[in-house]
Amino acid sequence: MQPLAERLRPRTLDEYIGQQHLVGKGAVLRNMIESGHISSFILWGPPGVGKTTLAQIIANRLETPFYTLSAVTSGVKDVREVIEKAKNSRFFSTASPILFIDEIHRFSKSQQDSLLGAVERGIVTLIGATTENPSFEVIRPLLSRCQLYILKSLEKADLEALLQRAITTDVELQKLDIRLTETAALMRFSGGDARKLLNILQLVVESESSQTIEITDALVENRLQQNPLAYDKQGEMHYDIISAFIKSIRGSDPDAALYWMARMIEGGEDPQFIARRLVISASEDIGLANPNALLLANAAFDTVMKIGWPEARIALAEACVYLATSPKSNSAYNGINSALQLVKQTGNLPVPLHLRNAPTSLMKEIGYSDGYKYPHDYPGNFTLQQYLPDEITDTRLWHAQHTPMEEKQYQQMLRLWGERYK
Repeated sequence: MQPLAERLRPRTLDEYIGQQHLVGKGAVLRNMIESGHISSFILWGPPGVGKTTLAQIIANRLETPFYTLSAVTSGVKDVREVIEKAKNSRFFSTASPILFIDEIHRFSKSQQDSLLGAVERGIVTLIGATTENPSFEVIRPLLSRCQLYILKSLEKADLEALLQRAITTDVELQKLDIRLTETAALMRFSGGDARKLLNILQLVVESESSQTIEITDALVENRLQQNPLAYDKQGEMHYDIISAFIKSIRGSDPDAALYWMARMIEGGEDPQFIARRLVISASEDIGLANPNALLLANAAFDTVMKIGWPEARIALAEACVYLATSPKSNSAYNGINSALQLVKQTGNLPVPLHLRNAPTSLMKEIGYSDGYKYPHDYPGNFTLQQYLPDEITDTRLWHAQHTPMEEKQYQQMLRLWGERYK
């Protein structure tokens, strides 16, 4: 018999739970699917939020050849064979065949390169699914040819709706009298993962001999303690542990950071995954308080790539302790977020004429570059002039947090710009 999660897999968008920002009425993916015109895209999100299901719904809906590859088991040869099949199945009047690649982040660079030409020429329409940040895992030329859609962990209301659907519509659970008295433990252990939630429900139900089953938090906790791996196969605590790891570094606790890193290592985590998180933490949480942190994190990443396990654990531990014990600042992180928000609010403001290049005589005549002051021509390599667009010329985006290192940078800005930085 199929697992409960597979029996309840949605077949249409109307059955699909969650991700309303993508598949709700009028949302981008729903419009694309209902129109029958699919462009290449990548779905990025944690496990159990509906990436594979969306691909299968598209396969059911569209009348075009649909090929599936798993990056875990497929090589370059398999990719080329599918592309050749797609060429042969394509007719002038039909849409491109669709190629769905699950866990596309596991494809090597050469495997992704073998896809690039087919996607570029429209031989296939690519749908990729990944739990990892595509900007790290997908080659830039391929990523630039795909839209990126981010799927979110399911919210409590989504999970509760899924539970009700399970006990009222599943052919096996309908035979039982299941009462959802408490759901807090189910929500906590599932962590926004629909598949995990249904696996837990199935485990609890199958462990009971009575036809009447009252689901309580105590019952769920008891059953999971008896068989913890029934819902947590090959490190389902992945996202909880990486969260604890990053927060321990941010909170300047090297002991906790080392502990959570050891948990990841013992759980078989990819060392590159750990190294990437260290690089992110160095930028986001240490930042300008200690710019050397980013250099050390990158060096640890390089070391992992060069020597691998088990020795790479030493470089990772060195970076981990260094980051955890470093002073912290997220002023650069806050600054770029503020700048992005400002750009969204103000749109494409014109570049002031004096900041524009003037490579032609016509541009010079209409004022391009006119009035620009070359800072190196002035004492201290600085002179006051406007660099922001006219509409936002007095806007402040970077705010120093006055760690010892950052205080020097702040004092330099104060000396150069005066009142603007007070």
